[in-house]
Amino acid sequence: NMPVPYAGVFRRPPELMPYQTGFDDGDPSRPYARYALTQKLGQAPFVPGLLTTVAGYNGIFPGPTIRLNRGTRSEVRIRNALPASGLLHSSAFRTVTHLHGSASLPQYDGYANDFTAVGKVKNYQYPNWQAARTLWYHDHNMHLTAQNVYSGLAGIYPLHDPFERAQLPQGEFDVPLMISDAMFKVDGSLGYNDNEQKGLWGDIIMVNGVPWPTMKVKPRIYRFRVLVASISRSYRPTLSTGEPIYIVGTDGGMTPTVQAVRSWRHSTAERYEILIDFRKYQPGQEVELRNLSNKNNVNFTHTNKIMKFQVVADSGSNAGSISAIPTTLDDGGAPHPDLGGLATMGLTPEMAKVKRRLVVDRGNGLWRINGMTWADVENSNFTKLFANPQPYDIEQWTIINASGGWFHPVHIHLVDGKIIGRNTNGGKPFAWEKGPKDVFYVGESESVTVLMQFDTRKEAGGRYMIHCHNLVHEDHDMMIQFAVGDYRVNDPITADVPAVDNTPMGSFPPIYGPGFPAGT
Repeated sequence: NMPVPYAGVFRRPPELMPYQTGFDDGDPSRPYARYALTQKLGQAPFVPGLLTTVAGYNGIFPGPTIRLNRGTRSEVRIRNALPASGLLHSSAFRTVTHLHGSASLPQYDGYANDFTAVGKVKNYQYPNWQAARTLWYHDHNMHLTAQNVYSGLAGIYPLHDPFERAQLPQGEFDVPLMISDAMFKVDGSLGYNDNEQKGLWGDIIMVNGVPWPTMKVKPRIYRFRVLVASISRSYRPTLSTGEPIYIVGTDGGMTPTVQAVRSWRHSTAERYEILIDFRKYQPGQEVELRNLSNKNNVNFTHTNKIMKFQVVADSGSNAGSISAIPTTLDDGGAPHPDLGGLATMGLTPEMAKVKRRLVVDRGNGLWRINGMTWADVENSNFTKLFANPQPYDIEQWTIINASGGWFHPVHIHLVDGKIIGRNTNGGKPFAWEKGPKDVFYVGESESVTVLMQFDTRKEAGGRYMIHCHNLVHEDHDMMIQFAVGDYRVNDPITADVPAVDNTPMGSFPPIYGPGFPAGT
C-alpha cells in the first residue's frame, strides 16, 4: 500500500467562510469576521486502499484555510469534540490552539497550559493588524504538541493587505503548500516513533495531505506559500530543472528585496513565500520540487521528493497573475496601529536597549534553553521569565546552539525578528531569510543574532512562550517564557477560560468557498 510518488492528485485545503460578519459599533472602519471550527475525528485516504483516522479541525487534514484582510478582526470559535484520550497517547485529549505568527493577546496566543478539555469551547480573538503574511494555526497542548499536530491539528491562515495584493500573485496563482511527513502502520493508521525524544522522521512526504502529488500549472508565475508542518524534519527544496526559485516572503511578510535561490533551508513551522516562473516551459513538460535535505534528518527512499508540476496549456481567466518577477517589494512601511511601532526590517543594532543570549542544549535527558525547562516555569507558578521588555522596546537576542549534532528551529511568540548575523555564512543571514522571521533555524553549532521590537498594542502585554519547533524537543521540555510589560496582566490561563459547550453538534455547519478543480 505504499503511495507511488507523483500518482496523487494535488488539492488545496478548502477555504472556510465566516458564519457572521459585521462592524464593531457599526463603524465601517472596524470590520470583524466570526468563524467556527470543531476539533473532531475524521478519515483520510493517505495510503492507497486504506483510511487513516485523523484528529483535525472540522475532521480534515489540513484544516480549512482561513483567509482574511489586514484590519479585519476575527473570532474563531474552537470546539473540542475529540474522544476522551488521544489518537497517539493515552492522556486526556485536551487541546490548545496557537495562531502562529499573530500578535495575539496572551489568553488567545495558545499558551501551553491554557487547555480546552473535551466538551468545551473557546472563542479565540485575533487582531490581524500586522502586515500581510502566511500564518498557520495548530495545537500547542503542553507536553503533547507533537502527537496532536501529527494527528492532524494544523491549518493555514493567510493575511492579505493592499501592498501584497498589488505586487504578488493572487487567487488561482496564490497556492498554499503544507508539507509534512508521516509513517503508517500496515492497517493505515498513523505510526509514531520519536526516537528517544529526538524527533520523528516519516518515510512519506505529503503536500496538503496528499503523498507526493502532481499539480497542473499554467505557463504563468505562481506564488506558493510553503509551510513545513512536519514535527521534526527540515527540508531543502529545489527544482529538478536547476532553475531559480524567488523568495518574496518570509514568516512575517514580504522581503524588501526579492532573492533568487537554487534551494533554501526550511525547518518546521517556517513559512517561505516563493515564486516559480513556469512561462519558460511548454505544455506537457514536467518539473519536480525535490528535497536535498539537511544534516541530522533521517532519510528514506523517496524523501528526496516533494511534488511534481505538470505544465498545461494556458486557458481560462488569468486574473491574479503577474507579468514579471519583481526585484523589490514595498510593504508600505508596515505601519503599526499605535505610535512607537517600527517596520521590522528597518531595525538597526543601535536601537537595541538590551542584548540577551539564549543557549539551547540537552542535559539530564531534557532539551533546555539557558538551562531552563517548562517544568521550571510551572514550578515558579508561572513567574519565572527569561526577559521582561517593556512595550515597544527593541532588543537584540543571540540564539546559540550548544546541543552538538542537532538543529533547532527556535520560535519566539508575539514578535517578528530581523536576522542580522550568523556565525556561519560569513556572519550574514542567508539569502532566503532576509525578511521578517518568527522561527530561527539554528543549525549544528550555529548562532543567530536577531533584532526584535516588542510591538504590542497599548492595552496588550503579558506572558509569551519561546520554544524549539521540533515539537518533540518542545514537549521534552525545550520551552520557556518572557513577558512584555506587567507579567500579571492578560493571564494566559485565567483571563478567558474555555466554557462548557451546550450547543448541539452541527450548530455551526461549515461553509466552504468555491475551490479550484482537483489537480490545479
